[in-house]
Amino acid sequence: MASFLLPPNLSLLPTDKFLTFQSQNRRITRRTFLTHKWKCSATEQPKHGFKRITTSSIDVDKGTNPVGFLNKHGITHKAFAQFLRERHKAMKDLQDQIFNRFANIMELASGYELMGLHRNVQHRADYMEWAPGARYCALIGDFNGWSPTEDSAREGLLGHDDYGYWFIILEDKLREGEKPDDYYFQQYNYVDDYDKGDSGVTMEEVFKRMDEEYWEPGEDNYMKTRFEVPAKLYEQIFGPNGPQTEEELPDILDAKTRYEAYKEKHKDDPKSNLPPLDVIDNGKEYDIFNVVTDPAWKKKFRSKKPPFPYWLELRKGRKAWLKKYAPAVPHGSRYRVYFNTPSGSLERVPAWATYVLSDVDGKQSCAVHWDPPPEIAYKWKNMRPQVPNSLRIYECHVGISGSEPKISSFHEFIENVLPHVKKAGYNAIQLMGVIEHKDYFTVGYR
Repeated sequence: MASFLLPPNLSLLPTDKFLTFQSQNRRITRRTFLTHKWKCSATEQPKHGFKRITTSSIDVDKGTNPVGFLNKHGITHKAFAQFLRERHKAMKDLQDQIFNRFANIMELASGYELMGLHRNVQHRADYMEWAPGARYCALIGDFNGWSPTEDSAREGLLGHDDYGYWFIILEDKLREGEKPDDYYFQQYNYVDDYDKGDSGVTMEEVFKRMDEEYWEPGEDNYMKTRFEVPAKLYEQIFGPNGPQTEEELPDILDAKTRYEAYKEKHKDDPKSNLPPLDVIDNGKEYDIFNVVTDPAWKKKFRSKKPPFPYWLELRKGRKAWLKKYAPAVPHGSRYRVYFNTPSGSLERVPAWATYVLSDVDGKQSCAVHWDPPPEIAYKWKNMRPQVPNSLRIYECHVGISGSEPKISSFHEFIENVLPHVKKAGYNAIQLMGVIEHKDYFTVGYR
């Protein structure tokens, strides 16, 4: 039996029918299932006896086989078994919903890279917000005089989708006397190459170098003359003086007959750099043709990296961007997000804001756009901590973390609370109420 001199771990399931006592040697010595629920109040304890079903010496480190595990351990509690099945079905349904929208869990957890306000490489700022119940969304702040109509999500132009995401584009303003970029896709590096200007390389020079250094003979033929292939195919089918109108168009043979005739005609042609493909038809009705490629060509195609280095030669730096454009949202600008809902209009601090300050009176918080020049930006002094094998999360709120009747500061939290959290064995913290909240009294429950 586990010694209670060691700190036991106590686990309560949502139904309050299952208690587990676990000692530090990672072996469960006793499991008890209760047929009566405990009350929240200490004065309302159950008056009847309990029906106990006990299993002993179960090694949790080996895991549990979910197939028939209830019967294997002698568990006949029907309510508990049904509860597990419902929870498992709810988990599978939720997983299906997630994967209908995202490719994997990693993509789902990387929303912070898209949500909120981010600078785009093409001299603009992008803002994305999730508000499925809103009818209108706009970004207001110092940069537009807090106008709810100046910078809003435009319906039908990536502004609002069926999943409740709102997308706002804030274009940088061209400075007086400057000409727009020659290419609409002109990119700027706002951090690494902040002192880089116009390299003078033209698009024609980039294409010429790609033809000479990157593309092999024949690979870029389609890019140069994309109508050459259909024109030659049309000429092969109808001849040099083929029909010009739909009325003159004769009956066209089926695809299989035309393909076999084309293959027979070109069976002695030399190999080229074009993809060597073949089509296999199993002859079944409603069958899908299988397109087979040459394995050597496929391996060669997949090993070829995109020609990004040639395009990056056209990229400019931060100083070139500031010389030509005025930022749509300058560094240090305060902003909030504005919604129009069926209940009326409201404003909020964006949930993905990275810097939040309160007004002098403390009644309203505002997000602050933090985009400092590289020469004054903060440089990390410490290495990123290693990711632990398993998370032990301590939920905390900085403002109510102190023992004195006041709002605690982050410095007090670091000095007084974090050492206690680390000593208790936790390796991660979850901060609540960081951005804004109405009061501290019930923040943990709201």
